[in-house]
Amino acid sequence: MPPKPHRALLDRVTGYADDASSYLRRRRLTRQPFARVHAPGGRIVACAPETEQGRELFLTASRVIDAARE
Repeated sequence: MPPKPHRALLDRVTGYADDASSYLRRRRLTRQPFARVHAPGGRIVACAPETEQGRELFLTASRVIDAARE
């Protein structure tokens, strides 16, 4: 009995969805947190959480998020 025509399309879409979810999972595991600060004049600074400035930014951001939840 030959496969139904819609099965080929369903298998293809399922394959694409599996590939996309794998990509997102790998990206989520390798991604490191950082704080991006936009300074006047168009300059952008990315601060890692290991630096003093990064720790302060992350602490302040967590306080803002907590205040928004209340």
